Amino acid sequence: MRVLIVKTSSMGDVVHALPAVSDMARAIPGIQIDWLVERGFSAIPTQHHAVRRVITLQWRKWRKSLRSPDTREALLAWRQELRQDQYDLVIDMQGLLKSAAFACMARGPRGGYDWQSIKEPLASLFYHQKARVPRQLHAVDRCRHLAAQLLNYRLPDTPADFGLVAGPDPWTPGPGPFAVLIPCASRPQKLWPTKDWIAVGKQLREKGWQVAVMWGTPPEQQLAQDIAARIEGTMPPFLTVQQVADTLACAEVVVGLDTGMSHLAAAHGRPTVGVYCDHEPGLAGLVGSGPVVSLGGKGVVPSLEQVEAALQRVLSSEPN
Repeated sequence: MRVLIVKTSSMGDVVHALPAVSDMARAIPGIQIDWLVERGFSAIPTQHHAVRRVITLQWRKWRKSLRSPDTREALLAWRQELRQDQYDLVIDMQGLLKSAAFACMARGPRGGYDWQSIKEPLASLFYHQKARVPRQLHAVDRCRHLAAQLLNYRLPDTPADFGLVAGPDPWTPGPGPFAVLIPCASRPQKLWPTKDWIAVGKQLREKGWQVAVMWGTPPEQQLAQDIAARIEGTMPPFLTVQQVADTLACAEVVVGLDTGMSHLAAAHGRPTVGVYCDHEPGLAGLVGSGPVVSLGGKGVVPSLEQVEAALQRVLSSEPN
């Protein structure tokens, strides 16, 4: 059996779909699983041991210049690559009109969430097979339920297995153990006070660990640099998603905002504290094989004391 997963973005959403792939590989021996994803996030499904082929697109770039000859040429080449194989099922795990359109370009019957379960109901009209999945489930569980229903296997009652295999040469801030802070986010509403990041960073430095302060864009670089300087920590150079994943997989502990990096750290089994300031963690809280804690919610900014207590819990591996 050949299956194509359509889950293109963003980083956290791609991470949430990984356990469904692990389930599929265990339930259906010999299954071949391909994945369609934005090029910037392709390293994530590539790290999953059961993914055969990763097909990339650059829709975020292409949509800005659809009439450009270069864009049209790139779209044509991408469509030809996508249609190389005939699939027994194309599973749209994104649930958007955009992702349904991508699924339509592949060769094979399509499956996805039904009208009541999906984020954009009109997208369900493009599927040949539909599954009803409770919307109140965590994003990881929704993907697992969807795959199990569409492929007709019993949903395992085992914890989510993200199936990630880290690379052999991560970036590290130096010899010895290190912690990671992820204080940057795409929206200012997600941010946590800088003074609190400094306090947490100093606490981690007191353990004798190096502390790496992660960033991804030029505006984030300045914030990361300021925090690193105040705690005598380290700010890495610009890292690819692959390098970020490999670095997070080696950290002693990670404290991060509600961003894809934090979800990736948890997926690699690292002790992780998630700081949520503009989103309820119930449907998209941290999930991983290591101890994780998600704090806060929409309009509920966690206090420094709450984060420090959660940090102690994950470091002592107490149940969260």
